[in-house]
Amino acid sequence: MRAARIVAVALLVLTWLPDWPARLGPFPGHMLRHMVLVAVAAPLIVLGWPALSRLAPSIMVAVVLEAVIVWSAHLPQLHAATRLAPHALVMEQALFLIAGLAVWSGALHAGSALAGAGGLLLTSMHMTMLGTILILAPSDIYAAFCGTAPDLHGQQIGGILMLAIGTPIYLLAGLWLSGRALQGSRA
Repeated sequence: MRAARIVAVALLVLTWLPDWPARLGPFPGHMLRHMVLVAVAAPLIVLGWPALSRLAPSIMVAVVLEAVIVWSAHLPQLHAATRLAPHALVMEQALFLIAGLAVWSGALHAGSALAGAGGLLLTSMHMTMLGTILILAPSDIYAAFCGTAPDLHGQQIGGILMLAIGTPIYLLAGLWLSGRALQGSRA
């Protein structure tokens, strides 16, 4: 529990160091922040501070909330707002962390491990879909809205980061919860 707390706090600090994610480029750095918040720091916070389970929403409510936040944040106009206005970026990242906490607390403290697994697998599916759209888009979706030069390669790297970080974490956690549910049904 203590190790989860230390790593979670270190990740939150690292995520907000101005130069670290930006070294990857504007879009990949932005996506790295997202993924660290929702897929790495959030579950560590939930594991490190079990009292948060009292605030856990139902897993399906959490999954819908998180999907709305994630997909809305990737609409070109809203994404541009976060790239151009620091206060919008802070608000977006806070919403991502809240959404991640909701999903992970809902999944890990669901009345049924199978329900938690289902929520994580649904989250993995929609994150995988969004990452795939970013990778396969024929042009930079955001450049015109951000007033920047097109950077299709950066957008593709951002999508790859989404797939490389989120997909395995949500999938493995969902499979682990499925295994717990199957073990519980045998007992």
